[in-house]
Amino acid sequence: MSRLVWGSLAAVVAAVGLGVSGNYALASLPAGLAAVGLGFYWTRDDFDPEKLRGATVVITGCSTGIGEEVAYQYARLGAKILITARRENRLKEVVAKAKSLGAQEAHYVAGDMGKAEDCERTIQTAKEKFGRLDYLILNHGGSNVKSIHEDFAEKSWDEDPNMEFLEDVMKINFIGYVRLATLALPLLKESKGSIVVVTGPVGKVPVPNMHWEAALKFGVDGFFSCLRLELLRAGHDVSVTLAIMGFTKTPAVIERLQKTEKGRKRLKRATPIDQTARAIIRGGATRAREIYYPASFCWTVVTIGAIFPSLLDKMFVRMKM
Repeated sequence: MSRLVWGSLAAVVAAVGLGVSGNYALASLPAGLAAVGLGFYWTRDDFDPEKLRGATVVITGCSTGIGEEVAYQYARLGAKILITARRENRLKEVVAKAKSLGAQEAHYVAGDMGKAEDCERTIQTAKEKFGRLDYLILNHGGSNVKSIHEDFAEKSWDEDPNMEFLEDVMKINFIGYVRLATLALPLLKESKGSIVVVTGPVGKVPVPNMHWEAALKFGVDGFFSCLRLELLRAGHDVSVTLAIMGFTKTPAVIERLQKTEKGRKRLKRATPIDQTARAIIRGGATRAREIYYPASFCWTVVTIGAIFPSLLDKMFVRMKM
């Protein structure tokens, strides 16, 4: 039995064992069993790496972290990639390495995805360089106000009601995602392509002290879930995949956590970045509705939140982040 299914079973058992009333637990049992069944379904796919050879891909947020690794993984598969970020010097380095790893083509656009003109320039460049677009990977995360890793999950909104930061983050990481997808849709409709949106469990489940990220990712989840339905209803063969990624060992995470003993312990539980990147690529290639990685954590937490929301609320309130 897969880790995802074991996680699903653990979620139901844990919920019942943590004090849910007998009647409510019985009423929720069908939902729990359905979740296990879906777990089996979601672990099956028809991923064929060879189909990505020569595929055209736009990836945002590629100067470091998950985006950079996704670029390298696509390169190893022989794809044609266009990457974006704000730091041109880093983009040049990533492009050079991608070519050395086997990318058929590798190009970059240096820009701020919070600016309409930079989003437009990115998609226009893809059209000029490739003539088509098969995959749009929306991954960038950033702010012009302060580092998004600064005081991460340390302060409540009441302690730090930073409206300037919230507005900036939403402009870059929500409006930017929507604008890029909107601009890319004509190309994606022609190629019967795919949009992959990198998000996280906090886009499904509220967590204390992560107000700005929850606002952002709940918004992204809602918009792209609606877009998926609208495309299906209109008969457009464009898939929309939500990639719900867990705690990943990115350079920024390593730098932040290795400073303390508690952080170093947490770092041991982080998912290797290459595994996360491959999960994202696999999800897009199989045109999955949603993917969870690592499933044993992400899918279980989201499932518990869906079946026993009040229980999860109590757990988070008591938990020290």
